[in-house]
Amino acid sequence: MGSRPFLIKSTVTALLAAVWFSAPLAAQTSGGEREADLLRQLSEAETPDAAHLIEGELKGLWSRSGSAAIDLLFQRGQDALAAGQPDIAIEHFTAAIDHDPDFAAAYVGRASAYYLTSHAGPAIDDLRQALVLNPSDWEALQGFATILEEVDRPADALEVWRRVHDLNPQNPEAAAAVTRLQTQLEGEAL
Repeated sequence: MGSRPFLIKSTVTALLAAVWFSAPLAAQTSGGEREADLLRQLSEAETPDAAHLIEGELKGLWSRSGSAAIDLLFQRGQDALAAGQPDIAIEHFTAAIDHDPDFAAAYVGRASAYYLTSHAGPAIDDLRQALVLNPSDWEALQGFATILEEVDRPADALEVWRRVHDLNPQNPEAAAAVTRLQTQLEGEAL
């Protein structure tokens, strides 16, 4: 029992390193001019509605693997999550990953399903891989930040939430988390 918190903290530390050090490389190799343009627009969006539209377009780009069969598996995983069936979602996302290990969105989906089934370790592993493949995926970053808060790593969580906020300043969850964690950490410093 005593080794589980150490294992989770070690895994979280490795995930932090992967996120911090993979961003420059992934930015050089990631999905094209349209994605870069949308990410720029998202960081400059002036209203939540404008940001929401851009988020939808980015999610649409990221949810396409290039294979109709893999996209169907991914959609079935999303549908299972929406229906409250995370165990079934895990099966569909795993099948998509088996067919395309570079499909970052499938890792994010499976991480969500693992998290819902109280499997934090596999969720962290999938978030790590998703962020190696796509360091701009704010949903993966948000999942990671949430887990960091749960394992009592508020300073690290704040850093990840700030990254989400940098990607999407209109994200209300990121803005609230940054404010909450800054206040918490300032209070601890007193």
